[in-house]
Amino acid sequence: MALPGYATRESTTTYQQRFSATLAPAHFRESLGLQLSSIGLGTYLGEADDATDRQYVKAISRALARGCNVLDTSINYRHQRSERVIGRVLSSQDDAGIAQRGEIVVATKGGYLTFDSALPPDPRAYIHETFIKSGLATAEDIVEWNCIAPRYLDAQVEQSLRNLGLACLDMYYLHNPETQLQKWSRKEFLRRIEAAFTVLEEKVAAGKIRVYGTATWNGYRQPNTARDHLSLADLVATARSVGGQDHHFKVVQLPYNLAMPEALAQQNQTVGKASVSFLEAAHDLGVTVMTSATLLQGKLAQQLPSFVGEAMTGLTTDAQRAIQFTRSTPGITTALVGMKSAAHVDQNLAVAAIPPASLEQFQKLFRDRRAGESA
Repeated sequence: MALPGYATRESTTTYQQRFSATLAPAHFRESLGLQLSSIGLGTYLGEADDATDRQYVKAISRALARGCNVLDTSINYRHQRSERVIGRVLSSQDDAGIAQRGEIVVATKGGYLTFDSALPPDPRAYIHETFIKSGLATAEDIVEWNCIAPRYLDAQVEQSLRNLGLACLDMYYLHNPETQLQKWSRKEFLRRIEAAFTVLEEKVAAGKIRVYGTATWNGYRQPNTARDHLSLADLVATARSVGGQDHHFKVVQLPYNLAMPEALAQQNQTVGKASVSFLEAAHDLGVTVMTSATLLQGKLAQQLPSFVGEAMTGLTTDAQRAIQFTRSTPGITTALVGMKSAAHVDQNLAVAAIPPASLEQFQKLFRDRRAGESA
């Protein structure tokens, strides 16, 4: 039986207040009418096996108990097992007394062809039998294992709901839709995006999704001359053409960290006649920003330059300093961190007990970084 409900203002505020004595007030940010933790738990990492499932059960439960109420996954993460392990934890929360459904923000993604629990002996035969022969997609729809065809997307939303054991998803992303630009013209790409958004608006109307958007890797970080560059203004305009002024394209996800600062540093978006950074564009267009790759799969968890520690003070590890940089950047609601170990959850969520970095700390970091690059 699917767990009813979705994240609400009242319940997420109750969750926030539960940690008022132990966590910094600015750890929670109001967006989309909810209180969202500035650090979220991502579930990309790990093998598709039972041992990793058990690790995630402990890590997710620990995160919810420590003040992290944003859980991020995708149907293709660990061959659907990441969604299913979140579902397993959520189904036990009421009994465990850690968090209620309305207190937890669950985000997932669709757009990649996915296997079921394990890699099949013949992946291409599996794809043909499961998706093409069934009529969910055509070979023409698939670009580098990416597919946003309407029937496929509809089926993926329904499968994610089953995997997670939920009646409604709080956030749903098209996963790396810029991949489609490797094959299609921009005009045809936007036509396909419009068809995908139509499906997602229908899911919102049916009460199965609250808001939707795009989760990208390259699209929002590329120069606007790049073939796979994504214009946020174009996507919002497409959503408006489908859903009207009350459309539900309200959230995006992209990589942002000490090594990948493009969302802040590169003016690759156009809003009106102005060239602005991605974070400025999202603010102007009323879109919430979640960021991935906060630790760049562990590469930023150690051996950071000394100037980072000098700017991001009050922390004990490089992983904490990297998290602090991302969660403190103006315009970012939640920094997603891949955590499959309860010990890592404890270490990383220690950052939530201190306020975000100040403007002065940010200025010092970028000033010292430029000095280091020119030395």
